Amino acid sequence: MDLNAAREKLAKYGQEHLLRYYETLTESEKESLLNEIEATDFSVLEAFSESPEAASQGQVFEPLGAVTIEEIQAREAEFRAAGLEAIKACKTGAVLLAGGQGTRLGFDHPKGMYNMGLTRDLFIFECHMKQLLKVSEEAGALIPLYVMTSDLNHDETVAFFEEHSYFGYDPAFIRFFRQDMAPCTDLQGKVLMKSRSSLALSPNGNGGWFHSLKNAGLLEDVHKKGIEYLSVFAVDNVLQKIQDPCFVGATLLSGVNDGAMVVSKAEPEERIGVICKRNGRPSVVEYYEITEDMKTLRDENGTLLYNYGVILNYLFKVSKLEEIVDMKMPVHFAKKKIPYMAEDGTLIKPEEPNGYKYELLVVDMVELTGTCLPFEVDRTKAFAPVKNATGVDSVESARALLSKNGVVL
Repeated sequence: MDLNAAREKLAKYGQEHLLRYYETLTESEKESLLNEIEATDFSVLEAFSESPEAASQGQVFEPLGAVTIEEIQAREAEFRAAGLEAIKACKTGAVLLAGGQGTRLGFDHPKGMYNMGLTRDLFIFECHMKQLLKVSEEAGALIPLYVMTSDLNHDETVAFFEEHSYFGYDPAFIRFFRQDMAPCTDLQGKVLMKSRSSLALSPNGNGGWFHSLKNAGLLEDVHKKGIEYLSVFAVDNVLQKIQDPCFVGATLLSGVNDGAMVVSKAEPEERIGVICKRNGRPSVVEYYEITEDMKTLRDENGTLLYNYGVILNYLFKVSKLEEIVDMKMPVHFAKKKIPYMAEDGTLIKPEEPNGYKYELLVVDMVELTGTCLPFEVDRTKAFAPVKNATGVDSVESARALLSKNGVVL
């Protein structure tokens, strides 16, 4: 991108101030800044002027059931056979969303590097790779794995996998790619700078994974391998059932565009996104969007009507993802503490939230795809998120569930 093209792009979003130091930069710094401007998706900033209240008006929510654990057990042989057949034929691939850091755990490294072990090493990445190996051995074929990192942790993640010999997995079946980055703004919607030659950026959220995979040129690899479905899962659930054959088989046999692993809510107030219908289409309503009625409504058996929470384990049809990849997704933005460069060039690390980060969420892809099969799993065997150091969804609670499932810590 040349200077004129950069000016034109920035003017479209009212961010021309990002070039105010341009003439003071070295040639390499100028090139770096122009490349960053070219690679950054400024369209997310349009969300700043949109009213969340207006966006939610006119929406009609309805409960959506799931294939229950009991129904799955009754058809387990059928589902498993179909899933294993697809996996063995390399019709499925896996995508690990690992672009985040373990900051909330007091761990300034990729979250997947966190050691869950007490008497031995047991890294979060290792938990996932062992599960993938287990399914691959059952199917008799290795599953292609795409690991999404970010600019924050890419080199460290790749080096960690190399250091640990890819946890016994064939590296020929693992590809790493960087997540797209989004600009951070101040509270007035102006993009912040990290230095005179760089912008304040953050990963653009887990909903940008397929666009990032495509930008990295890996969609060609997906097609070359004949992959028709991609499973997507979050790094922070150490009991994640990756490429579970029953889940894969049930989704493929149902003919839907995607499947979503779900768990029954532990309580009405649980902070978890809930699968439902929004304006007649399968969707996910986030815990902060759920009304009091939706939290507490029950059926004649006393079961919550909005009962099934998503755990960020999906199986998407690749052809459908290609249809929606360029569609505009909802942009979610949150007030955060964002380091930035002051007018005098010093780097400021604020003690209070001073701006916004902008993200796309994978839950919004469910609604765009149009059809979805919610697939219930036992939360004590498939849901041990590591989001906090202590308390709910913590290292402590995840270790307890790992132990309960026979994992030696």
